[in-house]
Amino acid sequence: MEINPNNKIPAIVDPEGPDGKPLTLFESGAILIYLAEKTASPLLPADPVKRIKALQWLMFQMGGVGPMIGQAHHFLFQPKEVVPYGQKRYHDETVRLYSVMDGHFEENRFFIGDEYTIADIATFPWISRFERHQIDLSDFEHVKRWYDEIAAREPVQKGMAVPFLN
Repeated sequence: MEINPNNKIPAIVDPEGPDGKPLTLFESGAILIYLAEKTASPLLPADPVKRIKALQWLMFQMGGVGPMIGQAHHFLFQPKEVVPYGQKRYHDETVRLYSVMDGHFEENRFFIGDEYTIADIATFPWISRFERHQIDLSDFEHVKRWYDEIAAREPVQKGMAVPFLN
């Protein structure tokens, strides 16, 4: 609770925050924005239009992909109780979200054209569990292409392996 009042991960403490003072942050979107801004990273574009578009897709993940696909995980992946209404509701919404992304990726390599950004970073882990929400990626060819390209990145492979390290 000292780092995150919501008592969940992710949370960070930057000992060298603004003005050299420690800064505690929680929520993945806020952390991604902060780190990208602090390091002047191209993962959050400086161009105002690209920047707001990256934030728009980040909010799509925060407000749609994460919560809805999270519920699909809950109801579809090893449920303690089968709740047909919940399974249908969240699977249908998951399919809808995949369709939104598929349409976007038909004309864009990443969420912001050819630029890999924090929106891709935030969304990828949810899509990497596609089997848990009963999605066949071959039904969403453009999401599959996006997913395969990101999954092939060595830093992504290292990061995705962290939860499984002992």
